[in-house]
Amino acid sequence: QARLVESGGGLVQAGGSLKLSCAASGFAFSDRSMGWFRQTPGKEREFVAAIEKDDRFTYYGDSVKGRFTISRDNEKNTVDLQLTSLKPEDTGVYYCGASSFISHFFISREANYNAWGQGTQVTVSS
Repeated sequence: QARLVESGGGLVQAGGSLKLSCAASGFAFSDRSMGWFRQTPGKEREFVAAIEKDDRFTYYGDSVKGRFTISRDNEKNTVDLQLTSLKPEDTGVYYCGASSFISHFFISREANYNAWGQGTQVTVSS
């Protein structure tokens, strides 16, 4: 059974940094693209970043390009999201997901993920 556990969220001032981590188990991690999405109350889950299974390609949502960096370690079955230059609008619950798809068209869409973590809260104060 696939299991994803996020960690690293917290409260940070605008301009600060955080590193989120997602530990995966119960499935062939190296055969999956991994992504991060975020959600705030009353809004749909928003694509943040994704990385293909072989680490060759990464993709980012327009609002986080140049500020966030996604990476993975297929030996440790982890995927990280480094958040820098944080803004109050980055506040939300960040979810890690696993997808059997590749390419930006597919892995930027929530519907193409078949496993999710419980989420970790990121709060950016102004």
